[in-house]
Amino acid sequence: MTTAPALQQSQYTSGDTRQPTPANGGVRDWMALGLLMFPVLLVAVDNTALTFALPAIARSLDPSGVQLLWIVDAYALVLAGLLVAMGSLGDRIGRRRLLLIGTTGFAAVSAATAFAPSAEWLIAGRSALGLFGAMLMPSTLSLIRNIFPDPGRRRLAVAVWAAGFSGGAALGPIFGGWLVEQFWWGAVLLVAVPIMLPLLVLGPSFIPESRDPSPGRVDLPSIVLSLLTMVPAVYGIKELATEGPGMRPLAVIAFGAAMGLLFVRRQHRLASPLLDMSLFKNRVFSTAITANVLALFSFNGFILFLAQHLQLLEGMSPSASGTAMLPALTATVLAGLLVVPLVRKVRPGFVVAGGLSLSAAGYSIVAFGNHSAGPALLLGALLVLALGVGAAETISNDMILGAVPPEKSGAAAAISETGYEMGSLLGTAVLGSILTASYQRHLLLPDAVTHASPADSADRARETLAGAMELAGTLPAPLSESLAAAARAAFDSGVHITAAIALVLMAGAAALAAVVLRKVPKAK
Repeated sequence: MTTAPALQQSQYTSGDTRQPTPANGGVRDWMALGLLMFPVLLVAVDNTALTFALPAIARSLDPSGVQLLWIVDAYALVLAGLLVAMGSLGDRIGRRRLLLIGTTGFAAVSAATAFAPSAEWLIAGRSALGLFGAMLMPSTLSLIRNIFPDPGRRRLAVAVWAAGFSGGAALGPIFGGWLVEQFWWGAVLLVAVPIMLPLLVLGPSFIPESRDPSPGRVDLPSIVLSLLTMVPAVYGIKELATEGPGMRPLAVIAFGAAMGLLFVRRQHRLASPLLDMSLFKNRVFSTAITANVLALFSFNGFILFLAQHLQLLEGMSPSASGTAMLPALTATVLAGLLVVPLVRKVRPGFVVAGGLSLSAAGYSIVAFGNHSAGPALLLGALLVLALGVGAAETISNDMILGAVPPEKSGAAAAISETGYEMGSLLGTAVLGSILTASYQRHLLLPDAVTHASPADSADRARETLAGAMELAGTLPAPLSESLAAAARAAFDSGVHITAAIALVLMAGAAALAAVVLRKVPKAK
């Protein structure tokens, strides 16, 4: 097991000013990075593109409501449950080997799933894609750590990696919508095959293999415990986001937490643990993980209510709302690239703190602004938030990799990826639940609307903004306008409350990063 003193020899340890000797890599290293971008882009696109295929899937396969939910959730549940296990497995059997296995499996399963004849087939395919997707993302980030040992070149490579992830997420809705319109829903999945081919053909020649030289054996009970920790946690969070507080999601989360405690206890007892818990003793590593989680928390929580505002209150189509967000999502990519030279002049910890402060500033615009004057204010706030997220996550990811020995980069990358997933889920679940609860509490449904509407339609209007706007579309003009105004007021009150809470969280995270990471030296 790696000890805490060993971790203190890495670049990002408080007060340590020593730098690794620069590597003499050249074109081949950047070719390798280019090949690693293919799975990064694919996984990022796949996370968001399928949403726009759901109506077509519903018409083609006629899934039940529960099946439609599992079509969306199966991928994320399996992916989150296996990230830590696959990161550790890559350290043991070879990260390039695991990447190529994952690439082959992802492409093959995508092709088979694209022609799914039933909802059950599609759910099984999405689960298998989660398995192979878990092999891809930790492998790409850990290979970057070993291809670019020089911290300056590695920092730029991580910025490119983060830009690819953000760019893929931005292109997903637009690309997915275009594929469904031009072809059929299966094209969203089938596109994985040509995207993965360059990596399969050229990867063995350009990407060097790396692994932990003393890996130890794979502990199967730890893999099972990691699954029993992450899958219930992710499922419970999603249930809270969609159904609100209740005994079932809370019980599921409690079960996952109990399994997590057993997992941690087992790792402390093993000579070769699946996850080296001593990594978390490094304050730089732990704080960078926290910054990563909170950056994604703020970003995905914002996107959640902005998408509803643009589509339901401004009347924009899904593709139009996605296009409206593109400038801000492009800013995420640019910010990640621009902070690379900045950390040569400013301590990295202050850059992370500054990024989180920008996120807080974005939420302050929402918390104290007037939302009734069109989408400009919210899109401007998203731009500020996106700049902060791009800066914070790029440097925090570099800190995560730089704070651990190279042989543990797979485990570190897996923890970083798990942070991505948990930050995204928590942003949607926590802020989404607060937003929904506030909407329901503040909605004052006009009596005339209640009397003129079917009971089930009125109930749906009280539950969600989508239900209210759907009902408004069926009512005559005076009642429709009255209901729409009441729903907008209730939703805006929830957005103000949600933004205020997120503002406090982001400001606290910025202060934590500034204090804990203040001694991390400038880049050379």
